[in-house]
Amino acid sequence: MPSVQIKNVPQDVHLALQRRAASAGQSMQEYLLMRLTVDARTETLDEVLARAGQRAGGRLGFAESAEALRIERDGR
Repeated sequence: MPSVQIKNVPQDVHLALQRRAASAGQSMQEYLLMRLTVDARTETLDEVLARAGQRAGGRLGFAESAEALRIERDGR
């Protein structure tokens, strides 16, 4: 399994991470692996938008779509 090493971590950041790991009942390695895993598996806004942009959509422009939605809502 690959490894990651981070050098030159500011002292205040290191202390905060140590406190958080201890509070979670984890070693620093366990805590950082969990945080990195959650971060890597959470899509960024750019990734979501790129995925949405690849989808084939309707043929209406923004103004037409907004008007159709307005009509639909007013009909309720």
